[in-house]
Amino acid sequence: MFKDKTKLTIFFTIFIDLLGVGILIPVIPLLFASPLSEFYILPAGVSINTGYLLLGLLIAVYPIGQFIATPILGQLSDQYGRKKILALSLAGTSLSYFLFAIGIVTHNIPLLFISRFFDGLTGGNISVAQAMIGDISTKENRAKNFGMIGAAFGLGFIFGPFIGGKLSDPHTLSWFSATTPFYFASILAFLNMSSVLFVLKETNKHMHGGILKWNKSIRNIIEAFKMKGLNTIFFTSFFFNAGFTFFTTFFSVYLIKKFGFDQGNIGDFFAYIGLWSVITQGVVTGFVAKRFSEDKILRFSLIGSGIMILMYFLPVYAWQIYLIPPFFGLCTGLTMANLGSLLSKSSKPEMQGKIFGINSSIQALAQLIPAIISGFVAALLTPESPMLIASMFILFGALVFMRLYRKEDHPH
Repeated sequence: MFKDKTKLTIFFTIFIDLLGVGILIPVIPLLFASPLSEFYILPAGVSINTGYLLLGLLIAVYPIGQFIATPILGQLSDQYGRKKILALSLAGTSLSYFLFAIGIVTHNIPLLFISRFFDGLTGGNISVAQAMIGDISTKENRAKNFGMIGAAFGLGFIFGPFIGGKLSDPHTLSWFSATTPFYFASILAFLNMSSVLFVLKETNKHMHGGILKWNKSIRNIIEAFKMKGLNTIFFTSFFFNAGFTFFTTFFSVYLIKKFGFDQGNIGDFFAYIGLWSVITQGVVTGFVAKRFSEDKILRFSLIGSGIMILMYFLPVYAWQIYLIPPFFGLCTGLTMANLGSLLSKSSKPEMQGKIFGINSSIQALAQLIPAIISGFVAALLTPESPMLIASMFILFGALVFMRLYRKEDHPH
């Protein structure tokens, strides 16, 4: 997969970013939504519904930071190079995980929110890394390279939840606690920053000057709706990512409530989902890309992703739920890889940073809105209700894509 250090470093960067996201999955629900857990940090007398609201809001503050800052980092990477901006974002990620661990130790809920928001502000990792992949890709290897990004996503979701579950479990080692995974993620992000500084070569061959637009996030959303040919991809990306956020925000709580999962069980299960995503994006994507175009694959994978979420409601016994991830991972893995590939292929080479900056704004909006709404929905209805909304959003995204996407609108 890796014939040069650039691809390896980009892969590791995305892996570290998703590792950190994955580490949160088994731990955060126990902080706010599981009163019987030893990690529960809410004061006595605070209702579980308040915990649901805080859980949703804590997950939302990261994409809020991303929504504000990522397009600015994308502009800076276009003007001054990807390498410097990537190193800066990784430094912010390292510091934010350290602060999050301190917040857990001190039961300082405001510090937890501040650390996640700070990580969002500096966390332009994904959009810059995607632009770098666009920089070095050819027509022949573009889908394969974006499949590599998907494989890094999947590996992050394998090792992130697994590490989060195991490093937070005192049964693994007596001195492990809820903070251990975050210290670990902080160290990894610092090492990744070092590799970017000392190993990575600059990939941006089209650097250009320009005036920095601080309100770029809002302008991005408006511009995305107006970009003929690309607006359908942006719409689809929004609904898919919004649905995926609705799913992941409270799926852990669903597993706790219905099957009595602890942090180790949650970590193992999400790792299992990630395993199938890696198999899909590391192996299946390249195989399928040789036979079908991105738009044909997406018509299948988007519908499949929405249906597979509904399948999680069917199991009665815990063992039955393990039958679903192979199909869920196949559908979501193909969707992630081919949305990125289609977006890159439809953009001019000198516009990769800008286009992926716009897409990052859309993804951040798609993450922050559902996370906030999920907390209120779970508090007013049930913890599994956001999963139903997740399926509806993704299926609507599939309908949008099938009705509006036209190949002739994409000349590049």
